[in-house]
Amino acid sequence: MARKRKGRDISGWLVVDKPAGMTSTAVVNKVRWAFDAKKAGHAGTLDPEATGVLAVALGEATKTVPFITDALKAYRFAVRLGQATNTDDAEGEVIATSEARPEDDEIKEALNRFVGEIMQVPPKFSAVKIDGQRAYKLAREGEEVEIEARPLWVEELVMIDRPDPNTVILEMTCGKGGYVRAIARDLGEALGCHGHVTWLRRLWSGPFEAGDGVDIDTIDQLAKSPELDSYLRPLEEGLAELPEVRATDQGAARLRNGNPGMVIAHDVEYGEECWASYQGQAVAVGIFKAGELHPSRVFNLPPVEQD
Repeated sequence: MARKRKGRDISGWLVVDKPAGMTSTAVVNKVRWAFDAKKAGHAGTLDPEATGVLAVALGEATKTVPFITDALKAYRFAVRLGQATNTDDAEGEVIATSEARPEDDEIKEALNRFVGEIMQVPPKFSAVKIDGQRAYKLAREGEEVEIEARPLWVEELVMIDRPDPNTVILEMTCGKGGYVRAIARDLGEALGCHGHVTWLRRLWSGPFEAGDGVDIDTIDQLAKSPELDSYLRPLEEGLAELPEVRATDQGAARLRNGNPGMVIAHDVEYGEECWASYQGQAVAVGIFKAGELHPSRVFNLPPVEQD
């Protein structure tokens, strides 16, 4: 018999402004402990030295994680020109140098090569799996790893500042699976001067913004208190990228049991993925077909209290 997981049945999203020097897993564990939650997960890993939005899902909200993971995300980061490192960031060893320093116009022109649908090779020190093992583990053991290029959608990549000849500040909006370190590496190669990331901040991820994030000190100070609960955002915010339909009384009951249920829909096409609400609360995600939602995910939330 499986052991029953201890903790509270609490569901929702906490937007954390992750500090540098902390892993994404450590942040999730901290949030789970602070809320005494049964279940928690995050929507998109940040490197330990990166800062910014780390959206942590609790309870039933973990079922909406894929929709945030797949959403567009924005990053601001600094590229150190003239040096390549084995990790593509400032934590690694310098493996190549160059005296070349491109002009601003050259940089802006080169950035155009990294916009749209591009092919990107993830850094050797990354969580990509090769024959069942993480690339960073193999790299740390000194093994030469070959990582295949993979498609990445880059919505925008612009230069924000050039504080000195060695440094350029960029902002990028991209889709799922993008590595900012690889952008810095490849930009340096394209410019003929090498490059690596010195700092990185995720500005927003889907509907969640860094400006709304809770810092780790606040989480520590308010742990296991009603005050911390007040920072929790509704599960439904994780569904912001999907259209909403409204379940009928009978439809909601059927959906909660995992069966197709009748919904009222406007501007939703046959076969489109959407989510159903009932009395303002998410009931299920699924495919809309002929007046019904065919559920793929069902949310087990406590019923809404009526006045």
